[in-house]
Parts: sequence; C-alpha cells; structure tokens
Amino acid sequence: MTDTVASPGQATAVNDAGASHSPFRPIVIIALILAAVFALSAMAALDAFSPELSSGNDGGEHALSKSAVGYAGIVRLMRETDRPVVLSRGALGAISDENLLVLTPSVGQETEALDELRWSSQATLLVLPKWQTIGKPFKKGWVEKAGLLDATESLSALPDDLRPDLVMGSRPLTGQVQLYGPDEEPLGRPVAIEGLRTLSGPGWYPLVTDAQGGAVVLMHEDTGVMVVSDPDLLNTLGMNGEAKAQTALGIINAVAEPGQAVVFDLTLHGFGRPRSILRLLLEPPLLGFTLCLLFAAGLVFWQAANRFAHHRKGDRAVALGKKALADNTAALVRLARRERSMARPYADLMRQQAAKAVAAPPNLSRDGLTQLLDRLATRQGVQTDFETLSTEADQARNAGDLMVVVRKLLNWKSEMTRGRG
Repeated sequence: MTDTVASPGQATAVNDAGASHSPFRPIVIIALILAAVFALSAMAALDAFSPELSSGNDGGEHALSKSAVGYAGIVRLMRETDRPVVLSRGALGAISDENLLVLTPSVGQETEALDELRWSSQATLLVLPKWQTIGKPFKKGWVEKAGLLDATESLSALPDDLRPDLVMGSRPLTGQVQLYGPDEEPLGRPVAIEGLRTLSGPGWYPLVTDAQGGAVVLMHEDTGVMVVSDPDLLNTLGMNGEAKAQTALGIINAVAEPGQAVVFDLTLHGFGRPRSILRLLLEPPLLGFTLCLLFAAGLVFWQAANRFAHHRKGDRAVALGKKALADNTAALVRLARRERSMARPYADLMRQQAAKAVAAPPNLSRDGLTQLLDRLATRQGVQTDFETLSTEADQARNAGDLMVVVRKLLNWKSEMTRGRG
C-alpha cells in the first residue's frame, strides 16, 4: 500500500478552505445567541404587557370597543370636550372617590367583582345591557343585533341587593324622546331611541327622565349607585347624530360634577392589568435591578467567550509516511539517550555508500576496504582518512560529539565520491 502525503502548501490550502466554509465561525455563533436572547426577552415583555397592548376592539360592551354596543364613542366625545376620562385596567386608588366610576357589565358576569368595584367609589354609574349581539365573521370588532334582552336578563347584571322591587319598562316603538335633568331642564335635543327602557321602584330616586316621567337614570337612596336603564343613550349606537351626542353629554353632566373625571372600568371585561413577577421586574422601581442583572449576565458571557484562545487542532497520534517513521525512531533513540551509540553504525553506512560509489570489489574485508578507501583518499587529496573518522566515532560520548562526527563523515563521503551516490 502506498501512502500519499500532501505537501505543506496543499495542507495549508485545504485547512484554509475548510476554515472559510465552516458554519461555526465565532461571529455566526454570537449572532445566533444575541438573536435568541432578543427573541426571548421580547416574548417575555410582550407576555407581561399583552393586556395593555391589546386594542380591545372585540365588539364587547366596554370603553375600548368601537362597535354599536361599545362606549369608545362617548370616551372620545368627552375627551374632545375637555372632560377628563380614565380607562381603568387595575385596582382603583383613593383618588377614585373623587371621580365618577362607570361600570358596563354584561349578562352572565361574576357579581363578586362588580360588588367590589361599586363600593370603591362614592359616585358609581352602572349601565345596564340591552342587546343580544353576534360578531361579524369578516369584520373584526363589528357586531349585529340578534335580539333584545328581556327585562329579567338586563336586571341580572345588577348586584343582588339592588334588584328587589326594581321594575323595567319599555316603549314599544321608536320615537323622539326628550330627556330632562334633575332640575327639569331639557338635556340636549330630542333623540330617536328604539324601544326606550325606563326603571322604577321603591328606594330609587330619578335623576334623568323622559317627557312621560319615566326614569332613564335613577339613584339608589341607600348606596348612592346610579343606574342607566337604556345603554343606547351612551353607547356608540347613540353617537350617530349630533342630537344624540348632545344628549349623551347632557346625561354625563347631570350625574357628574363640572371638571370631574370619568373612569371607565375595563376589568369586568378581561382587560385588567395582571400582577406577575415578570411584570414587577420590568417596571420601576425594580427595572434598574433588572437592567443591572442583564448587564452582569452580558459581562459573564463576554468573559466566557474571551477566556480561552482559539481551539487548536491536535496532531495525529501516529503520523504517516517515511519521514514520520524516521522522526518516531529518532524520538525513541532520544528518549533512551542512546544517540552516541549511533556513531559507529553511521560510520559503517558512510563507508558502504562510498565503496559502492567508487565500485570497490564486494569480496573485500572491512580492513581491506578501509585501506582501499584511504589509498583513494590520498590519491584524490582528501585530508582526513576513514580510520581517523572511525576512531572519533568510537569516542563519541553525547549528541554533540555525534553531530560533529556526522558532519565530518558527510564531508569525507562527498570528497571521496565527488558528489556521486
């Protein structure tokens, strides 16, 4: 079997080509790690703040919905008229006692959260539901009517202690309705409401009434909770004309003090701000700690990436080729410290090569061959005879002596053979 050994130039070219096409270059690895860290951090941040990032335009009965039953229209209208408006996603603070809290519950919601909210503010306006709706499949945030809720279903949105003896009435047809405030002054202009609903009952005081005396906004004498009987007076469906917009503002002005902020609750519809450790770490005052922790992690990564030099490819445990065999043999001799014992065999090798080059008879003895070579050396003017070099080879004691004898033997052979063989 023949061993094929690549030249150093070929090996370098192969190594360079392999390195240039390696998919594990440091810049690629660093880019992948940074991309993974950024993606993970972005996903965690979006997960923590996803309720606030949501548009909320899902067709529901809340202040983020732009559908007909939503209240985004009255929110925008009040802001345009410089009335402070707050969309509440979390627990109400002490400042809520100075504001008007608007609750827009839907049928079937839990009453515990509603009870907790209505006791958190001095002024609470609760808007009853009226319509059954279904979403349009190809228009996000749009709904269409599926029918009216009956009086029992609408009143079921109220807390239990507010429902007894409360009676809901309705006008059977769509007609122009003029509303009047507590001072019996007209609120806005006459508006067309489909099936206007009214409320009445013992313990309730009317605040806003229609021309027939039916209460559309009334207050509970014991709790102070105000209830709007017909949501079409405030929702986006009631914002489709200038007269309806004026009437809606008139209702708000009738139940709220001048300059008083109006707070629309969103937690009843699932848009609350959840409490989590991740969100806590991404908000002040712990945001500084999180940034310091990320900076320290970056320093640790940088130190780990630069702690060691580039990986060095190891050599073969067993080299290939004749040169490798010679190198291994020399390493074994060096390891055994037997360099000086190689002087005599090397001298005999030089004598045999010189004898072959001068065509000496093969049947000569060692002494005869040495005498023949010395005579030829004298005839050719060689200063040193082989006998002297042989004696020096026998007297070599270390690697330095060996190298001196080797150089002399090479020079002698070169002079004897005139560079032949």
